Amino acid sequence: MVITYHGGQCIKVSCGDTSLVFDPISKNATLPAVKFGADIALVSRNHPDMNGINEVSYGGKEPFVIDGPGEYEYKNVLMRGYFSQSMYGVSAQENTREKKTAVNTIYAVELEGMTLVHLGALSSKELPHEMREAVNDIDVLFIPITGNGVLSAEDAYELATSLEPHVIIPLYKSGTGASDALEHFLREEGTSASHMNKVTLKKKEVLEQSSAMMVLQV
Repeated sequence: MVITYHGGQCIKVSCGDTSLVFDPISKNATLPAVKFGADIALVSRNHPDMNGINEVSYGGKEPFVIDGPGEYEYKNVLMRGYFSQSMYGVSAQENTREKKTAVNTIYAVELEGMTLVHLGALSSKELPHEMREAVNDIDVLFIPITGNGVLSAEDAYELATSLEPHVIIPLYKSGTGASDALEHFLREEGTSASHMNKVTLKKKEVLEQSSAMMVLQV
């Protein structure tokens, strides 16, 4: 399993001939758009920063699209989506006046014997009860940390450590939010993190880790 980070909440996971992407960035986003093909696209929040389906329909691939809660299976990949809420893209004025929130879907994906959890644009460290009951052992956790509609660095660290995943990968490159979020997140950790352009993971190696922090470069 090879994992690469493309900014925002966008993560690409490749396993053999199958590739999936979480929250692909569209050409109308506040972030640089992605351009690659994927077999599966999971969209957590209906926002240009996360719903670039056209941008991952490329190289002869048309992705199987998942954009909400439910249970799905495609190409022997089992995926479950859990309803949550986000403040990402909701203006402060709207929030104050109408207490508006947006739908965010948290995804748990079973791939190569590992459980990957992508929190999307989650804004609260309180997770859905249904997810807490169903997802017990997380191998890889992708967590937003920039604030301004998603988890702050402090809240993200508290949530990540409470879930006790084997590997934590922070999502820190955003067109909005705190530019020093990664620094604050790692300061909470208090230990050094591994920085890399991509990460290759195998189940046996992952099981030897305990909340290992891996920072992927864009």
